[in-house]
Amino acid sequence: MMRRKGLAVVAIALTFIGAPALKADTLADALAAAYNNSGLLEQNRALLRAADEGVAQSVAATLPVINWSVSATRRRVEVPVVTTTDSVLAQISGDVTLFDFGVGRFGVEAQKEVVLGTRQSLRGVEQDVLLRAVQAYMNVLSAGEFVQLRQNNVRLITQEFRAAQDRFEVGEVTRTDVALAEARLAAARSLLAAAQGDLARAAEEYQAAIGRTPAGVRSVSPAPVSRTLDDAKAFAVRNHPSVLEAQHSVAAAEINIRRAEAATRPSVSLSGSVGSDEESNTSAQVGLSIGGPIYRGGQILSQFRQVQANRDAARSGLHLRVMAVEQEVGNAFASLQVAQASRQASEQQIRAASVAFEGVREEATLGSRTTLDVLNAEQELLDARANRIAAQSNEVIASYALLSAMGLLTADHLNLPVQQYDPSAYYNLVKDAPSALSSQGAALDRVLQAIGKE
Repeated sequence: MMRRKGLAVVAIALTFIGAPALKADTLADALAAAYNNSGLLEQNRALLRAADEGVAQSVAATLPVINWSVSATRRRVEVPVVTTTDSVLAQISGDVTLFDFGVGRFGVEAQKEVVLGTRQSLRGVEQDVLLRAVQAYMNVLSAGEFVQLRQNNVRLITQEFRAAQDRFEVGEVTRTDVALAEARLAAARSLLAAAQGDLARAAEEYQAAIGRTPAGVRSVSPAPVSRTLDDAKAFAVRNHPSVLEAQHSVAAAEINIRRAEAATRPSVSLSGSVGSDEESNTSAQVGLSIGGPIYRGGQILSQFRQVQANRDAARSGLHLRVMAVEQEVGNAFASLQVAQASRQASEQQIRAASVAFEGVREEATLGSRTTLDVLNAEQELLDARANRIAAQSNEVIASYALLSAMGLLTADHLNLPVQQYDPSAYYNLVKDAPSALSSQGAALDRVLQAIGKE
């Protein structure tokens, strides 16, 4: 069982490390796949369509309402004789609000703000999906490089171990030197197994985040970020989807206050009906009514205070969201600078450690250095190379995290090779509350059928 598991890990390593460059996924390929395969995006697109329907329902509330009914009655009279009378009445009735001080119109406008806020929420989800894909891609890349590094380390220490054995046989070193090399070799093999396990886990996350297992991955450069910290924060406050969503929430809350004020005023409505009985007798009536609330046990004032409290909460939410976005930009900017400095330092460390390792190994062949000295120098070089791998991965992830914090980690900004989702397409079909018999209604049926087959 352990042997089979080990072979599986090796196969994964070969898939991600040894695949030909022509078959390897680029980061853009991975991001496009994540965009196309994301169930989270599909879920939030459906939620946006549900919000679009809210506008249609608000519009429908301002339009005439027409109903039909058919009623059948039987009347029995026993005095002075028993008589039974049957009647059937078919009726069509309708009513429409002529004037309500803007209650219906404010309802439509508030729902439109909800739709705009939901669109920004969808943008935020898109950024989360793409950032997760970047992290998954870089984790696979760095995990593969760590496996290669550990494999090279095992080969190198194996050579040192064999050399120590040979030198021990001719009396140049003691048994202690051989034991030290053997211990380091066992530790190197343990670290290789751990690195292979990390690669397997990274592959699973890649599958979950991107929707497929790649034939391989390629080296990635950090995303171009040329703004200063202050410019990045100012841009994020104006463009981050969570800030824009909070702004639309405030706008909707403000409109709901005006709607609550208008609801305390009278409204004018027109109603009418036409009916026919079984004898083809036709009746018709038309009525005009005006009315409004006088007393509802404090409900009206309570509802008004409630929408005011919701408005105040939305304003506070916007303030908190702005501060959070600024903090996210600051954190991402600092992480990027740290990763850049770490990468540069690790490259200098590699150059120095390489010179030191070569020197110590040459000195060991002359007998002026021990096996422990060689192993320690080799470990210094290994640590330096590992630091560079981690720093390069962190730098790329931090650069894309900064784009996300600024609201720029989208398929549109990255120019990904995908068919981008148009959030206004469905809205334009439903915003006027089309009936089932209209051409728009037929188009909606086709759209929903297509969505259901996906």
